[in-house]
Amino acid sequence: MQVASISAEDSRTLAVSPWDKSMVPVIEKAILKSDLGLTPATAGQVIRIPLPPLTEERRRELTKVVRAEAENARVHVRNVRRDVMNELKEMLKEKRISQDDDRRAHEEVQKLTDKHVAEIDHVLADKEKELMQV
Repeated sequence: MQVASISAEDSRTLAVSPWDKSMVPVIEKAILKSDLGLTPATAGQVIRIPLPPLTEERRRELTKVVRAEAENARVHVRNVRRDVMNELKEMLKEKRISQDDDRRAHEEVQKLTDKHVAEIDHVLADKEKELMQV
């Protein structure tokens, strides 16, 4: 259930604007209990949350998270490739495509898979570099 809008005031501050004034203390308490290490500051109906700079340890944790997400993306790309290859195998078995078309399609699917995996790797490298920058 949504009870507020969240916006970024600047690069280090989030602003939470509850739609119902009575929700301000509830939201503030939830942020404090969230175990995120954030301390909200309430100014009327707006809750401002200053974000502390990242520590070296936190940067390394976030890098691990990014790597895991990249691996999940690679797995999804490979699963799509597997599904397409199985579909091509079925089409060949049912004689809906020729062996030449099957071979060309396999090559094209592999090229697309390699392209997307390389793109994921590139995005991962950029994000890791960004996270480790001080």
